[in-house]
Amino acid sequence: MPWIFSSAGRTTAPASSALSPGFHSGEPAPAVRLDAVSKVYGRGASAVHALRGVDLAIPRGSFTAVMGPSGSGKSTFLQCAAGLDRPSGGTVWLGDQELTALDETALTRMRGDRVGFVFQAYNLMPSLTVEQNITLPLRLAGRRADSDWLARITDQVGLTGRGGRRPAELSGGQQQRVALARALVTRPEVVFGDEPTGALDTMTAKEVLALLRRTVDDLGQTVVMVTHDPMAASFADAVLFLADGRIVDRMAAPTAERVADRMSRLGAWA
Repeated sequence: MPWIFSSAGRTTAPASSALSPGFHSGEPAPAVRLDAVSKVYGRGASAVHALRGVDLAIPRGSFTAVMGPSGSGKSTFLQCAAGLDRPSGGTVWLGDQELTALDETALTRMRGDRVGFVFQAYNLMPSLTVEQNITLPLRLAGRRADSDWLARITDQVGLTGRGGRRPAELSGGQQQRVALARALVTRPEVVFGDEPTGALDTMTAKEVLALLRRTVDDLGQTVVMVTHDPMAASFADAVLFLADGRIVDRMAAPTAERVADRMSRLGAWA
């Protein structure tokens, strides 16, 4: 399925696309959709326009990387798309649910039920075991873990037999595997990653990225990842490039070399 975006009057989409922001009734809704989304911090002459009229639809079961120079709007994009922050204008959709129409209580519930997060910092609870850390989102929501699903994702991320260990007994890569399993345990519609390999060495980062890739290929998961690393972006199906709050380009079937070359023409890397 294609990625559709437009920004500042520019639109890129194959003629056969069915996933434009105005997709037809009866067609599956994109996993994530932004319609004319803007985000402004401050007022007057000191106002900062972090996002400028971004239109975007990301298909289900895809792996999308988001890149751009420092200050391009990557983090703001992720926060608005994931319901962590409200845009100043426009609408954000997760599947068929308009996030911008929800109050804070409903947004919190939505994030717990339908969205998974993987950050650069693993954010594990040191006093809990691996299994307890993985199932923590379910416990906070008052839900019981599906033992079959727990076993499947634990195996998928390579943690079988380590459920009783504490985070301090694990390497950085293993801790990020726990964080990924925790993001998957609620069966989210989308997993958002914010520099998920930023604290890892190159070899371990490749292992974690391969796991993210496998969740898309084997589990049908949708992954949206902000990264500064062309190697990380090469694991995605497509890369979206942001500059000055606008999506300025898209690259399908990316390679590290092509991404690095495109980034070199956007300015300093973030």
